[in-house]
Amino acid sequence: MPRSHDDVVQDQFGPRAAAYVQSTVHAVGEDLDALESLARRVAPKRALDLGAGGGHVAYRLALHASSVVALDLSAEMIAAVASAARDRGLANIETCVAAAEDMPFEAEAFDFLACRFSAHHWRDLEAGLREARRTLQIGATAIFIDVVSPAQATLDTHLQAVELLRDPSHVRDYTTIQWQVELARAGFSVRKFETRRLRMDFSTWVARIQTSEAHRIAIRSLQQQSTSGTAAYFEIEPDGSFTLDTLQIEAMAA
Repeated sequence: MPRSHDDVVQDQFGPRAAAYVQSTVHAVGEDLDALESLARRVAPKRALDLGAGGGHVAYRLALHASSVVALDLSAEMIAAVASAARDRGLANIETCVAAAEDMPFEAEAFDFLACRFSAHHWRDLEAGLREARRTLQIGATAIFIDVVSPAQATLDTHLQAVELLRDPSHVRDYTTIQWQVELARAGFSVRKFETRRLRMDFSTWVARIQTSEAHRIAIRSLQQQSTSGTAAYFEIEPDGSFTLDTLQIEAMAA
């Protein structure tokens, strides 16, 4: 029987919750350091980690906010975050199981929001961003960090293909222009963008989400048959490791 997109997401990430809590690529990074630095300056009263995954944003926010809510669609993921928070002595982290497009919070419930490597899994980006804006106080800061797609069609096609083969819950890595348009439509004012390059170790990348052997072979086939321009852009290595672009957006609830 066909599954809903939300069911696919939960089936993909629930059994792998511990892997994401322990994931090095999710637990560290210049983007995470920059996010924490901003949270330190803002010192939020109530912050939201939207699409918490392994909870690494929530753990950083909890050091500077009075309280933090870690929200994710996967109940297993949220249980792992709650356990890790207890182990770290972070008593100010609450948890919530919900979709980004339908959050159970009153309007203006938060004065800071962070969303990292989550939006490319949402079934409806516009709805998720509108919910993010609804739950934020006017003038509050929101940080969105995600893989960003190159604007060039051939590069975009390659990226979306390998992402979907790796993880069937993948929806889309959006371009910078798409982010700008959708944030404005949702009621955000963008303050600044920052792009970074992020290397993905192939064996770790596919093992974390338990990509099937058939799909691993398909990804490697796409890489090996890619044009010289695509191979150079993604810095595809002999073992399949590659480098992609990430985008950090600082926005304000207008």
